[in-house]
Amino acid sequence: MMLYLPSIFGDNLVDDFFDDFNFFRPARPAVRTERTKLMRTDIRETDTGYELDVELPGYKKEDLNLELTNGYLNISAEKNTSKEEKDKNGRVVRQERYTGSMKRSFYVGEEITEEDIKAKFEDGILKLQVPKKEIEEKVPEKKTIAIEG
Repeated sequence: MMLYLPSIFGDNLVDDFFDDFNFFRPARPAVRTERTKLMRTDIRETDTGYELDVELPGYKKEDLNLELTNGYLNISAEKNTSKEEKDKNGRVVRQERYTGSMKRSFYVGEEITEEDIKAKFEDGILKLQVPKKEIEEKVPEKKTIAIEG
């Protein structure tokens, strides 16, 4: 008998208390968990910046949204599809709908602008190039106060 738990419990109903005792661990069916819904991302550092490859299989360019807010690069993908099949008399035989969305954020620094980031989407992979920018350190100004007397 397989026991499927609501997603609020994750992979385990109990803590990893029994992990050292393999005979207590039941075989788990391969179910889709929250971790598999993430945008899988490869990040490579180069001399001039960072290259990100974000996997978004099944999404189109129109489904994606990139925003830069307060130094965070926010990537979101949203998909709504419906499929309807009818028989020869026009009666619905099957109707399916799917709605899904994913979001992910990366801190790139407040000195990066929208124009600095290059984005390309092909074959279900969003390729981003984010340059490295030197942070200009401000030298604190000395302000003196005159003492009377």
